[in-house]
Amino acid sequence: MTAHDQSDYQVRLEWGEAGLARLAPADVVVVVDVLDPGADEVAVANLAALGGAVVLRGGLTNADAVAQVCLALQHERAARTSVAVVAVGAIDDDGEDLAHLRFAVEDLLGAGAIIAALSARGTDHTSPEAAAACEAAHGLRAAVGHLVSASG
Repeated sequence: MTAHDQSDYQVRLEWGEAGLARLAPADVVVVVDVLDPGADEVAVANLAALGGAVVLRGGLTNADAVAQVCLALQHERAARTSVAVVAVGAIDDDGEDLAHLRFAVEDLLGAGAIIAALSARGTDHTSPEAAAACEAAHGLRAAVGHLVSASG
């Protein structure tokens, strides 16, 4: 295990396929691609499924539902359930994965909304990365529409 695997935390956050590979295995992987679901989202979901995780698609519009499913899975398992939230990140016009270069504001806010919904239901043992995304979504919730439409 490495410092970047976030294995000490129940709720984790990373960016893209490479980020998912850095994380410790999780029981649930939530893939977040708010504006442009596509090939990268499928690649992350396929990688997560190969690891045996339950894979969910999440974002700004279904954060509460995703949190409810995660809690239902935890109750069904009768054990602490780890959740890796993976923001797909910035993709250029040629389809190149730019997540290692910059994050996408909409995916940060979508991931943060999911983490905030989990926290509101008591699942709040989050990594620093997840906590920062949660607070960004919470603090900026009144401006989310503008931020998403005006972001690069």
